[in-house]
Order: sequence, then structure tokens, then C-alpha cells
Amino acid sequence: MVTMNLLISYICNQHLIVTLQIKLEMKKAISVLLVIVSCVALSYSALAQQNTQATYAKSDFVPGDVIFFEDTFENEKLGEFPSQWDLLGGYSETASVQGRKVLAFTDDGIGDVIPLMKNKWDWLPDIFTVEYDLYVSKPDSDLDDLTSLTLMLCFGERGDGSYYNYTGDVTFRYREDGSCSMEWSLKKPGSDDHTTGDKALGLSPDYDDYNGKDNPLLPGQWNHFSFSFNKRAFKGYINGVRIINVPAMDAPGYLYFSSGSLYRHSGLSNVRIAKGAVPLYDRLAAEGKIVTYAITFDTGKATIKPESMVEIVRVAKLMQEKPELSFEVQGHCDNTGSDSVNDPLSQKRAESIVAALVGQGISKDRLTAVGKGSHEPVADNGTDEGRAKNRRVEFVKK
Repeated sequence: MVTMNLLISYICNQHLIVTLQIKLEMKKAISVLLVIVSCVALSYSALAQQNTQATYAKSDFVPGDVIFFEDTFENEKLGEFPSQWDLLGGYSETASVQGRKVLAFTDDGIGDVIPLMKNKWDWLPDIFTVEYDLYVSKPDSDLDDLTSLTLMLCFGERGDGSYYNYTGDVTFRYREDGSCSMEWSLKKPGSDDHTTGDKALGLSPDYDDYNGKDNPLLPGQWNHFSFSFNKRAFKGYINGVRIINVPAMDAPGYLYFSSGSLYRHSGLSNVRIAKGAVPLYDRLAAEGKIVTYAITFDTGKATIKPESMVEIVRVAKLMQEKPELSFEVQGHCDNTGSDSVNDPLSQKRAESIVAALVGQGISKDRLTAVGKGSHEPVADNGTDEGRAKNRRVEFVKK
């Protein structure tokens, strides 16, 4: 009997050991699988980043040189109406979307907002660019309450305050099941006729607007929208890819944004409006340096935003055409944060720019990275507009 009990106990112990070993091996396998999945995700993310940068490097969008309106909403209080804007109708407030503060249409999705300017209906120059970010969620047709984004960039006739009679618009529509398009209707100069068009941008093959061929949208990410107007010609881009090319448009006096539907990720981010696009060499000849606001970084990091590749490629091209040129690349910050943070950050950002130029074929011997922190402001750090001008990169001729 004793022998039988010992045998049973031995068998049970062996079974327990085997079970524990199996569980241990399963945990190891799961851990390895998670590591593999994580590596694949990181590789995909890095590849997507490289592809986006490559796209911007080929883009013909040239950002304006002089920023006269910029809002990142970082200094706004959640739930309050943003201080650099005026409400034309509906409802909007500062909200948080995917870790960013944004101007959101949070009530019923209906709202019209315009940048706060001295001359409300007359402030756009003859040559200007407009840039902003929108978050586009991944397609999900299983959501119980599908929401959609309908955001219009509207243009008004100079001096005409009846904004609802806008003379041109670009409308971006996105539904959470992946249906998406961009449409435009732009008034022709000296005429009541409009140039119209549309581009299918759908992310789901279940719908007629599906575009799996040349779709620049990045689902589950912030997407960069940019537009340029040059006296007559109007162009529109998504993530550096040109979507709109209209040779003649009536020159507008102002612009505003209009939201027409409720979207759970609704929100304008990183809005920037600038004038002019002076050739780089002309700026260098006039001032002995190139001051640019078109090279930007992730908040608090030295990671160059993909859209900045447009300007970096322009500088690289200039240096290739003028082999005698050498630059001190200076990174400048505003006074938000302490010197102990800003000084090394500006240095790392300058080094990132040098690395990007070297990646474009420029010899490192022709470049020196210098971080200036917030020690050399060119405008009043007490205002949002001043801080925007102080956040800059300078290429100083050596």
C-alpha cells in the first residue's frame, strides 16, 4: 500500500513538473512572439517614416518663408476657445486628440472658425501657403456609431464679410469605415465659373472611392495637409503628394475652416499660414544667411518631421549648385522651458539637420551644428506670434 502511494505521488509530481515546464515554455514562446511582433511593428513604422520622408523629398511644395500665423494650441486650456481664433458660427473648443491639443468641433460637429486678424476680411497676400494636420483613424466598419469628418478650407472675396458666400473651397471627407475623398470648387479669375474636381482617397475596398494605387493617406496617423497660392495658381497636397493643381484661381482675401459633421477624432493641429517663397540664394545674398521656419521637429525631440524634407532638399540642392558654400547650422528655440532643456535640445536638432543634409549627399566637412537655445530671440517671447518667429533654423554662411 505504501509503495502504491509512493508511486502515485511520484507520478503526480512528474505530471506537475511536466505541466510547469510546458507553461514555462509557453510563456517563453509568447514572450518571443511579442518581441517579434514588436520588432515587425517598429520596422513597419520606420519603413513608413522613410517612405514618407522620401515622398516629401520629391514634393514640389515650397512652404512660405514668412510665417504670419501659427498655432500649435500647446498653450491653450482644454475646454476653452483657442485665443488666436475667432468663432464665425457653431461651436469649437480646445480638446485633446491622440496626445495633441487641437481646435476641435466637439458639440454636434458644426462650426466655422477664422484666424484672428486685424483686418478680418482682408489679410491674405498674393502668394501664401497654408498647412495643418488632421488625424485619420484606421478603417473600422464594425463600430456601432460611425462618425465622419467633413472639413472645409474656405476662401472669401477680399473685404466681403458675408463669409457664407465663399468663393472657393477644398473639402476633405473621411468616414470611419474608410470611405474618403477630397473635393474642390475654386472660382476662376474675373468669372463666376468655378474649377471643380475630386480625388478618391478611400481606404476600404468595400466602397467605390477606394484608392489602393496612389493614396497618400496614412491611416491611424496624423496627416499633413498643405496648400499654396501664387497670384493665380493653386495647389493642394496631402503628406507631400500633390492632389490639386489648378492653374487659375481668383485671389482670395481671407480663409476660414468649416466643419460639417461630428468626428470622434475631430481637430485641427499645427496650423501655419505664411507668405512668399523667396529663392534661397536671394535670401542668402541679402542677409548672409538663410532663416527658415519650414524645418520642424516632434515636440520636445530632435526628430525631424517628414514634411521638413522639402526645405532640407532645397538647401541640399543649393549647396550642390554652389560647392563653395559652407554653413553653420543653428537651432533656435523660444523661451518655453528651461535653458538646461532648450540648449542641448537645440544642439541635437542642429545635428539632426546636418545628418539629413549629409544623407542628401552633402559633405559633413561643409557643415557645423550649433545649438543656440533661446539666447538669440528675434521677436517678443511674450506672445504666441513672437515665440513662433523665435523657433527657427538658420543656415549661416561660413
